[in-house]
Amino acid sequence: MATETPPPTQSPARLPSTEEFTEVQQSAEFGELRRAHRSFAFPLTIAFAAWYLLYVLLSNYAGDFMGTKVAGHINVALVLGLAQFLTTFLIAWWYARRAAARLDPRAEAIKSRMEGGA
Repeated sequence: MATETPPPTQSPARLPSTEEFTEVQQSAEFGELRRAHRSFAFPLTIAFAAWYLLYVLLSNYAGDFMGTKVAGHINVALVLGLAQFLTTFLIAWWYARRAAARLDPRAEAIKSRMEGGA
């Protein structure tokens, strides 16, 4: 059974001009939004890349350490490998929460002002 999406209840938003985009891009408000994003995303990206490279280097050059048994057949390499997945999901979750609380409201305010022409 196919269903159709109902038509939008609002009229389409007004598309801003190129000049308006440029003006907003150069505004202090947009600059602050970019700084808020970068001050969170860049350090975490660098930290995660360093963590990943540490794991790769340990795997290549510290085989005895990585082969150390932790419990039963579980060794340090397996624990650190699984920690890679855990940190990936934690960073994504942390970023989503932070963006929803601090970035999205600012971005939505800019967007609605641009689409509304205010």
